[in-house]
Amino acid sequence: MISNADVLAFFQQNPALSASIIEQEAGIPSTTLTKVLTGDRVLNSKHLASLYPILKKYGYVDVSSRKAKVIAIANHKGGVGKTTTTLNLGKALSLQGYRVLLIDLDSQGNLSQVLGVEEPQKQVVHALLKNEPLPIVSVGTDFDLAPSDLELANADLELVQAVGGVNQLKNVISGLRSTYDYILIDCPPALNIFTNSALVAATSCLITLQPEASAMKGINNLFERITQVRDRINHELTVEGIVLTLVDKRLNVHRDMLNYIRGKVLTNFTIFNAEIRLNVALKESQIAQQDIFTYAKDSHGAVDYRNLALELTKQRVK
Repeated sequence: MISNADVLAFFQQNPALSASIIEQEAGIPSTTLTKVLTGDRVLNSKHLASLYPILKKYGYVDVSSRKAKVIAIANHKGGVGKTTTTLNLGKALSLQGYRVLLIDLDSQGNLSQVLGVEEPQKQVVHALLKNEPLPIVSVGTDFDLAPSDLELANADLELVQAVGGVNQLKNVISGLRSTYDYILIDCPPALNIFTNSALVAATSCLITLQPEASAMKGINNLFERITQVRDRINHELTVEGIVLTLVDKRLNVHRDMLNYIRGKVLTNFTIFNAEIRLNVALKESQIAQQDIFTYAKDSHGAVDYRNLALELTKQRVK
């Protein structure tokens, strides 16, 4: 009916709600919810049963009525933080109490490797080509992965030639949207069938962009592809926004490009206030096969991705 994570997510999405008032209305001991919200305790089944009708009164929606937001994290250029953002934004969302699924759609399999899943026997390509269920591996609390490796690289032509191949990812995701709050798709550094499949399956697209001239080259090609997919196939698709990554404000070129991007060239799109600073801990965490919150929870990388998650979910950045 309702879980501890559901309660936590609901309060985080509704910060104006008074925990003490909810406790009184539900008839549960005072400070119970306060301790849940600070991570000091977990609600038992009796508490959850008492809270359910009260939270519904305040707007809680059952899981069966929800549909996950599906976000394709994309850029045709490599090395601009797509995988890092998929991993750490997803983890930040799960720490806020959301149920999160990551989908590795890059044949390099970097996302899967960082999460310790190498050479998976069951992987995304089997769902795309063999009509198998999407394979899901639990990598943390409310945090799952659909893995891939190099086997995906050999499937592009077959997927292109398959009837409705570009729609297959959307089809296999559709049955999972009531299970998760967010599904993040790590796209490859190319405008190929896999990126097209992600855009067809997604409700929105998050673009990672490094503030350098080389990263800006060809960016219009990505926007044109998004427009084509939205106009021809997926009318629901929007641009969630642009997140600036690998930012080093000590460099004049980065400061100038930030002003240029925010003030002149991409003014028609949402550009997140949260910027992902160049941070050695982010690189080290991937070598250690950990997300940034597990590896260095007080690092700049952890702070930046936490703030991005808060901004994405329209919560106040602290």
